[in-house]
Amino acid sequence: MLFMVIENFRGGDPGSVGERFREKGRMMPEGVEYQASWLEPDGKRCFQIMEAPTRELLNVWIERWSDLVDFEVVAVVTSTEFWSKRAGRE
Repeated sequence: MLFMVIENFRGGDPGSVGERFREKGRMMPEGVEYQASWLEPDGKRCFQIMEAPTRELLNVWIERWSDLVDFEVVAVVTSTEFWSKRAGRE
């Protein structure tokens, strides 16, 4: 499953997140894969595409960062997958 993860850095400051990342990496459990990310120009939020077999496994990763980041998670599919499935119903 693909997830759009919106990370809101606490206090709008990415500094502590960047420091932990440099020290410990992404801290993902086995089975969770990072796909891509983008940051707002002011660095207050990060948008990531993550892949995991279940939301529950993704939550393990989220818990490891939840002291520094507030998360919004949306399950997503690629537009190709969406339209392919939709075409099969019509």
